[in-house]
Amino acid sequence: MEQYEADRLFPAQLAAMGRSFRSGRASLSRRSLLRASAGGALAVGGLGVLSACGIPAAGKTQGGVSASDHSAEDKVVNFSNWPEYIDVDKSGKKHPTLDEFTARTGVKVKYTEDINDNNEFFGKVKPQLAAGQDTGRDLIVVTDWLAARLIRLGWVQKLDPANLPHAFAHLSAQFRDPDWDPGRAYSYPWQGISTVIAFNKKALDGIEVKSVSDLLDNPKLKGRVGFLSEMRDSIGMTLLDMGKDPAKFTGDDYDAALARIQKAVDKGQIRRFTGNDYTSDLTKGDLAACVAWGGDIVQLKADNPDVDYIIPEAGLITSTDNLLVPNKARHKTNAERLIDFYFEPKPAAQLSAYINFVCPVDGGREELAKIDKAAADNPLIVPTKAVAAKSHSFRALSDKEEAAYEDKFAKLTGA
Repeated sequence: MEQYEADRLFPAQLAAMGRSFRSGRASLSRRSLLRASAGGALAVGGLGVLSACGIPAAGKTQGGVSASDHSAEDKVVNFSNWPEYIDVDKSGKKHPTLDEFTARTGVKVKYTEDINDNNEFFGKVKPQLAAGQDTGRDLIVVTDWLAARLIRLGWVQKLDPANLPHAFAHLSAQFRDPDWDPGRAYSYPWQGISTVIAFNKKALDGIEVKSVSDLLDNPKLKGRVGFLSEMRDSIGMTLLDMGKDPAKFTGDDYDAALARIQKAVDKGQIRRFTGNDYTSDLTKGDLAACVAWGGDIVQLKADNPDVDYIIPEAGLITSTDNLLVPNKARHKTNAERLIDFYFEPKPAAQLSAYINFVCPVDGGREELAKIDKAAADNPLIVPTKAVAAKSHSFRALSDKEEAAYEDKFAKLTGA
């Protein structure tokens, strides 16, 4: 059997990358697609601050490879992010939170929207990271599974808690201890991403949808159901519906979930597997119901009263996009200060008010209410305790598992 190495893209990942460029996050990105369709110094505390918050420093001791930190004499931080994943002003050219950070710290942010897909970005930076070279980036945003891989490879740097007092104090409990980065030694969440069931009330015409089982099994919905082309979302929601924990599932559990979806494909229940292009079909009613991303639905609901969502009783999948400092980054301290800035409630609220994904910052709700009360009261943006309790993460996969599972899912979706 061919062996897959952690630092290479295996065939199933390349297939996933192809799906993404056709219809996933790379197809303008979730945020830009919906936008287009909808027409003083930071406080820096020491370890004593962390103890006072009751949050122990992370236990990991291994880390990536640092470079000489030029933060003190070179007041800049190079920040790579996804398109349309930050607040902008009315001109569409300036980012108010970044401007505020610079005004307070004197650190200029060179902001680049050059991450269109996790696999594509990994392929872009891998040669430099594998060779122990600077990528030219001090801070990147990648989804949790890729963050886990970069940490496993030792290609990102361990963060200094002394530069992250707000992050340690305000990180929501829901995101505090992922299995791929216990104690958040190497990463902090930029935003959370909730996976729910969305529907078009007019298209349903009285048909009740409460669970993934309804999507897969109700013959009245035949040919009008959508599932996501992202494996962790579609399989994760199906596992929950089967009473399995996505954080602890076995290979047999995975195969059983895959078989359930395959059965629905074979009988024509599922219209198609989509990236964020489901938004158009859902709005028009071509899809009566689908597995969907919460941030999209927040925006769709604002424009179309027929669109709504439910969180199944079995629960929902929540993933994260994460901030990390690559090896050999030249401005690590400046990057950490920027991470910490976004864990102050006010900047966190400004960010959430614009992009409408899950705010990972305790205290963000109160500040968000001053900007947009409806957003502050929306559990897809600021989860209630009940919603947080229903949120489940898809467990970290070994390289062998990832190769096998993505390959099976690619065959299911026809990628």
